[in-house]
Amino acid sequence: MERRQRGVSAGLLLLLYQISQVGFQNIPSVTLGVLLLNIFLFLNPLRPLPEVCLSVNEAVHRRNWQRLLLAPFHHADDWHLYYNMISMLWKGIMLERKLKSIWFAYIIAVFSVLIGVVYVVLELLLVIILDDPSYEMNCGVGFSGVLFALKVLNNHYNPGRVSNVLGLMISSKYACWLELVAIHLISPG
Repeated sequence: MERRQRGVSAGLLLLLYQISQVGFQNIPSVTLGVLLLNIFLFLNPLRPLPEVCLSVNEAVHRRNWQRLLLAPFHHADDWHLYYNMISMLWKGIMLERKLKSIWFAYIIAVFSVLIGVVYVVLELLLVIILDDPSYEMNCGVGFSGVLFALKVLNNHYNPGRVSNVLGLMISSKYACWLELVAIHLISPG
């Protein structure tokens, strides 16, 4: 895992600008809290990225379960933070207003842990099925898995919408899955 630079950067400045354009008063409390927590931990990480990233080796073999809690709230660089938090901003505004703050906070907490569990299980299955131990070492950080789960939830609560994915108009019900494949192809790390 590459080491990122700390401090104010282009992605962070753009994120702060976007948040100010929406207006703090227009962002529901839990969504704003998640944004601020991620920004704070980007500027003041609890530990270096290699010590918070989630992998089969760390979670299963070394039983370092705290990484399930730490990995989602740390980001590799300012652009990783920017894209994830812009996505959180829009999904959070829509879902928190619909679900109310307490239920939305519960969902964020549960998704934050469960996504890490799913990630570790999938990587472990790749180790077993492909007989390739290198998958044990894949180490990830970021809020992307939680955002994907929120997107699926948003599609459930707002059916019938259409999304533009790489220029193709697709039902939002299927777009989140196509976006997942596209993201993996464009940026496999």
